[in-house]
Amino acid sequence: MAGNSSAIVTGLTAAALLAVGVLGHQAAANAPAAAHPDRADTARTTLRADRDKAFPATPPEGSGQGLRVVYDLGDDRVWLIGNGGEVRRTFPVSPSTVDPEPGTYHVTSRSKNITGSDGIPVEHVVRFADNDGTAIGFSAAVDGSAPHLDPKVLTGGIRETREDGEAMWRFATIGRKVVVVR
Repeated sequence: MAGNSSAIVTGLTAAALLAVGVLGHQAAANAPAAAHPDRADTARTTLRADRDKAFPATPPEGSGQGLRVVYDLGDDRVWLIGNGGEVRRTFPVSPSTVDPEPGTYHVTSRSKNITGSDGIPVEHVVRFADNDGTAIGFSAAVDGSAPHLDPKVLTGGIRETREDGEAMWRFATIGRKVVVVR
């Protein structure tokens, strides 16, 4: 009987260790990314990649008609829309500390290369709004970085990748309509 008891205990122990291992793996796979300064960009990229899979190619309802740029504040996403309503390109963006109010704007100025209000060299700057004296527009960091937001510093640069910034530059000429939705 002692031999059977040892076999039963050994079997139960092995089953318990296996269950703990499986549960630990499931917990690790489903855990949210840790908020660690060195990993913030990686976590943001992972969240965006997951979010990008869920976005349809159609712009948000109520975003207007015709040739336009659509910026969704809630989803931090942009759509470049052609005359016939076709989506020419859609991509995620990194917001700044100052958002434009929802509404319809037009591109007012552009700069090929400047230093952003956060001190980072940026290119393909397309400005379309102003909020309490803070100019708001799309831009791409030359080094490809996302902004490191300091809520105490008012900045209006909505960052894109360099590739998306190039597409925005070609599409959003002076006077182009920009519709901001939430």
